[in-house]
Amino acid sequence: MTPFSILDLAPITEGSSISQALENSKHLAITAENCGYRRVWLAEHHGMQGVASSATAVVLAHIGAATSTIRIGSGGIMLPNHSPLIVAEQFGTLAALFPERVDLGLGRAPGTDMATARALNRDLNAAVEDYPAAIQQLQRYLGTRQAGQSIIAIPGIDTHIPLWLLGSSLYSAQLAAQLGLPYSFASHFAPDQLITAINLYREHFRPSEQLQTPYVMAGVMAVVADTDEEAKFLFTSVQQQFVNMRRGLNKPFARPVDDMSPYWSASEQAMVEHTLQYALVGSKPTVEAKLQRFIEATQIDELIVSVPVHNMAARLNTVEQMADIGSLQSN
Repeated sequence: MTPFSILDLAPITEGSSISQALENSKHLAITAENCGYRRVWLAEHHGMQGVASSATAVVLAHIGAATSTIRIGSGGIMLPNHSPLIVAEQFGTLAALFPERVDLGLGRAPGTDMATARALNRDLNAAVEDYPAAIQQLQRYLGTRQAGQSIIAIPGIDTHIPLWLLGSSLYSAQLAAQLGLPYSFASHFAPDQLITAINLYREHFRPSEQLQTPYVMAGVMAVVADTDEEAKFLFTSVQQQFVNMRRGLNKPFARPVDDMSPYWSASEQAMVEHTLQYALVGSKPTVEAKLQRFIEATQIDELIVSVPVHNMAARLNTVEQMADIGSLQSN
């Protein structure tokens, strides 16, 4: 059986509020825990009117307090936005509050537009080589205290929080392999290099203190409903979101629409359908068949599922239906 996890962006839906978005994330995590998902991750994005998880560690404390067994973590923290010491202290605090439940997924993209990235004090001219060094620095802050170590993360030191590398490129695959870390590929919005990146990671993996054999997670969006038509209707929310991003529009997560044809151009439709080609959208039998093909093609060790649904009841239903489908995969 392939383990399932949840990726949540704490969507701020059209007609709702940030407070409601965070409350929804809590209920999503509770449902995921009850359904047997392995972990729930929150993503760091800044300045987006449809995303409430910018202060990722704070939201994870909210999620951790509402659950008891499911792992919680970042999918991911954009490390160049932060001092590694600050990240170590924040996640070390989470590890003290929720022992043996915390993951730290890392990425190197800004998670925002360039103006907001500058406001985060991100060094936009930093070399790519700075990212591996920052990861290794973070490992030292979270690892066993060494003799003569002058900078100590408290909380953080001796927590040994497992690190993950997240990415959508061959660079991230190579780096995860080199450092011997688990690797999560963002195929839910960046499909093109999925198979190549996974193969590269497995081929070049070097065992580390944290991980002895390669471990690959890949992301999909999922919308499950009673019928294919209903699921396609619900999926128009995220289709609108991707059109808005292409147009440079910053909007809350949209209500679904009956017909996308007045909303997008032919080129926009082609872009969205290509970008979201791995999305699992349909009735339970339809999604089960698509999921089986995805797992067979990738041979992933774990699946992480994003549920881009405006209506909360329908979002929770997808989480529950995907859990049922996951159990079918083991038969």
